[in-house]
Amino acid sequence: MNRIDESRAFVPVRIAVLTVSDTRGLAEDSSGAALVEGIVAAGHVLAAREIVRDDADAIAALLGRWIADPAVDVVISTGGTGVTGRDVTPEAFRRVIEKEIEGFGELFRMLSFEKVGTSAMQSRAIGGVAGGTYLFALPGSTGAVKDGWEGILRWQLDSRHRPCNLVELMPRLREHLAEAK
Repeated sequence: MNRIDESRAFVPVRIAVLTVSDTRGLAEDSSGAALVEGIVAAGHVLAAREIVRDDADAIAALLGRWIADPAVDVVISTGGTGVTGRDVTPEAFRRVIEKEIEGFGELFRMLSFEKVGTSAMQSRAIGGVAGGTYLFALPGSTGAVKDGWEGILRWQLDSRHRPCNLVELMPRLREHLAEAK
């Protein structure tokens, strides 16, 4: 399942954390804090951390800035992935995503099903790539963030993970951009 090849070098990844919320500030952002804790504990670099309102335009604009920033390799968001009227994170992500990673949402819901049963269907977790940057949107609960990080992203963002991982693909994510020039 999740195997680490200790003979390979660990490559720290620069990760930006986005919390999407109309009500939380930094002090109340337990899901963002849990994500930051997991990222740092795994040896990665926290490239940025922001809280943005549930506004698709604001979310997409920040994603665009982070995608264009060479100091950000990965963006992980928490919040706004449900089905209510204010939940617009997946729509904002789809505005900027070039290639969706369907398996991320599918795998997240599978892991979530083991804990919350059929309520897992309410999650619209999404993953993708844009401008050579990985983008992942997780639900806003601390438990869901821990599930997404510990169950999926911690492993796929570890360059030593076998049989394969997302980090080893990073040098090739911008190939289409170089070809377009």
